Amino acid sequence: MNEYYLTLILRSDLKEEDRKKILEGVTKKFGSLEKEDLWGSRDLAYPVKKQTKGWYAHFEFSLNPQDVSSLDKTLKLDEDIIRYLLIRK
Repeated sequence: MNEYYLTLILRSDLKEEDRKKILEGVTKKFGSLEKEDLWGSRDLAYPVKKQTKGWYAHFEFSLNPQDVSSLDKTLKLDEDIIRYLLIRK
């Protein structure tokens, strides 16, 4: 199991329940969640996908290396995720 950092930026106009569904769907893919920081809504430095604000969340987790590509694909396909950064610790 390797340790990873994941920072997500979601669309800020999402309803609370939709945001929770997205975050729960992402965290189900984690092997073991070590830390979760929900930063909330913040201004973006420049418009991304026609959005000027984003809702930030940061996770630290462990995951098998062969499962990372599945997580990455899930993050790419979700239209409500504006940007994400997934790095190995």
